[in-house]
Amino acid sequence: MSDWLIALLEIIKITVPALVVFFTIYYLMKTYLDKQYQLRVLEFKQNQNNTTIPSRLQAYERLSLFCERIAIPSLMLRLREEGQTNAALRLTMLLAIQQEFEYNITQQVYVSEQLWKIIKISRDNTVMDINGIYEQVDPKGPSKELASVLLNQTESQSANSLNTALLAIKKEASILM
Repeated sequence: MSDWLIALLEIIKITVPALVVFFTIYYLMKTYLDKQYQLRVLEFKQNQNNTTIPSRLQAYERLSLFCERIAIPSLMLRLREEGQTNAALRLTMLLAIQQEFEYNITQQVYVSEQLWKIIKISRDNTVMDINGIYEQVDPKGPSKELASVLLNQTESQSANSLNTALLAIKKEASILM
């Protein structure tokens, strides 16, 4: 055999085991680093859940309170005054609903888009109910008249949009638990 062939065989004898060792170490390191990356991602998600879940639950609580506060019976208890006209009561109720909505508008960040749409629809339906009943009464009449008709309509409706919104809030919040 020639010297160059012997030299080539010697190079192959050294290179092949070195490549096997290199690829083995590469595979082990890659596997190790992938596992470490997965652990970091899992820790990050867990930390994120620990901070966002309380915020989301608080958002559900605030939106539930919003629905309760803009319910017509609740508005009547808080806003109706003796000597008030139908027009003044209507305006006061609409302003209260708008203020409540603006106060809670940031909660949309923590809830699903579908739930937020339900909340907005329930607010809009409450405003439409107030305006619809208001059109049936004398604006200068006593607020007792508007209040009475609104409360009667609310009692006659077994399922209204605010109840639907409250059920949707409970359903979405239960998913977190």
